[in-house]
Amino acid sequence: MDFTSTSHPEYRYKTEFQSHEPEFDYLKSLEIEEKINRVRWCAAPNGSMFILSTNDKTIKLWKVRDQKVKKIKEMDHFPFVSSENTLLAEKNFMNEHNPPSFAHGYHLEWTENMATKIANVGNSVHARCQKVYPHAHDFNINSISNNSDCETFVSADDLRINLWNLEISDQCFNIVDMKPSNMDDLTEVITSAEFHPIYCNLLAYSSSRGFVRLVDMRQSALCDHSARILRDAAESHGSKSFFTEIIASISDIKFANDGQHLLSRDYMNLKLWDIRMDSTPVATFKIHEHLRPKLCDLYNNDSIFDKFECSVSGDGLHFATGSYSNLLRIFSHGVGSAGGITVEAGKNENRKPILQAAPRARRSSLSNLTRGLYRQAHENSSSGHHELSYNLSSKLLHLAWHPTTNLIACANGNSLFFHYA
Repeated sequence: MDFTSTSHPEYRYKTEFQSHEPEFDYLKSLEIEEKINRVRWCAAPNGSMFILSTNDKTIKLWKVRDQKVKKIKEMDHFPFVSSENTLLAEKNFMNEHNPPSFAHGYHLEWTENMATKIANVGNSVHARCQKVYPHAHDFNINSISNNSDCETFVSADDLRINLWNLEISDQCFNIVDMKPSNMDDLTEVITSAEFHPIYCNLLAYSSSRGFVRLVDMRQSALCDHSARILRDAAESHGSKSFFTEIIASISDIKFANDGQHLLSRDYMNLKLWDIRMDSTPVATFKIHEHLRPKLCDLYNNDSIFDKFECSVSGDGLHFATGSYSNLLRIFSHGVGSAGGITVEAGKNENRKPILQAAPRARRSSLSNLTRGLYRQAHENSSSGHHELSYNLSSKLLHLAWHPTTNLIACANGNSLFFHYA
């Protein structure tokens, strides 16, 4: 990445590699797709790039590093030596009929020839699989998370969370088990898991019932009892319908860098939590409130089960998530009025963001986030958003916020778009 204070960062293609291949589980007669569910960066003290990637069953640790490549410009084959590296062969196995003569500068002449034969020294990116953490989950893996101790990580499926050591690939520890003795008694499943960014003993995981559980791994080997449960009391006591539990299911959670706040995303809302307050979120940003009258149609075409991710800016002041029609929704908390900013994740760089419920004309720019024109969205919906058209077939599910700058990466189909303030 190239970055200057006067221009936007410029990203260039670096490399790509095949992480997983299609597999077949002969015991269960089940085909395992190569589709990657989660990718996470690992901290590396020596500057190397380590990546954790997982499909439904297998987790892999990859090391991506730059290698210097020396291309041979000219090579003279030595007639008396057969070697893969003729240049080294000439140096080590000399023709007995022509012994080296240092008096006549033979050694100096050979060194100069070496310089002319090797040229075009460049860099090449090489990816190597360091570890494979094989089938330790009976159900499909939905999330992985690195620990702040830089030694361990967790992987979560619908009913279990396993703790791994990065250096040990053939052993893991089950720390959360929600599988009942009778599967007919199953009431909820795990949807996401995330380590605390500061304290390596704290883990948060969300469920399909709309709960976020915080566990302290120091209390017991199997964390059956949560240290704290974050639940919205207002929704628990409100009116219920057939769709209440479906739309309450949390699809993603993210910790802010301060470790005090946590962001959760369900189908209808984006919620900001203070982990010290377990009964109500600090702020609720309404995303799909305009779709509430159409929940029956969304259920029939399975759109109600779409899993949207969320992301927090590095300073913890701004929050982003996706929506239908490839819309990127960005909110801020603490100053201003309701609404947030809506941007279409597309190829049109000149497309202006859509400001929701703006009380007066303001500059339509993503840079408003850094200029203090914040829009608080606590318990407020976008007054005019229901009039906007939406396309259920195009949806922005995956996004990530740069850890230090106001740059968001959005995955739209087979394309990756960057929005920079």
